[in-house]
Amino acid sequence: MTQSPERDLYVVTGISASGKSTVARLLADRLSPSVLVEGDVLRVMVRNGRQEMTAERTAAALAQLHLRYRHAAQLAASYLREGFHTVIEDVILGDNLEPFLSYLPERTVRLVVLTPDVEAVQRRESGRDKVAYGSRWTLDQLDAVLRKETPRLGLWLDSSELTAEQTVDEILRRRDEAVLPAGA
Repeated sequence: MTQSPERDLYVVTGISASGKSTVARLLADRLSPSVLVEGDVLRVMVRNGRQEMTAERTAAALAQLHLRYRHAAQLAASYLREGFHTVIEDVILGDNLEPFLSYLPERTVRLVVLTPDVEAVQRRESGRDKVAYGSRWTLDQLDAVLRKETPRLGLWLDSSELTAEQTVDEILRRRDEAVLPAGA
């Protein structure tokens, strides 16, 4: 194992179409050396038998979700040990946030929760190639999980009126606000 200086570990989350993927990519691009661990990449690694998360939250879907979260944490730990700043991006909301955080390596974690308003998410969703809302979740359902069920940890950032680049500027400017207390 390589001895390396302390590197940053960021977790960027929010509802689908909140800008997580774009912001996380841009954030990782600003750090050097850096790695981006994308939840969607890990999700689609399950080629057959994938159980998608829906508002019904089946046991099989939750088990696969937590497997994905554990793998993201293990990848992050490996890259951090080798000296990379690491950014994890995924939908990590409600009562799934604290178990996810428990999978992360023991170190400083910077949690960023993107919280654009519903109208901003609708605009972003309409400009994307992929569709996040429909049969599995409605925008209002997922937004309610974010705002009513997700623990208020880290930096909650309303990016409704910010570009992705401005959002990254704000994250870096307020990086100390994103630091989780020990044991969170």
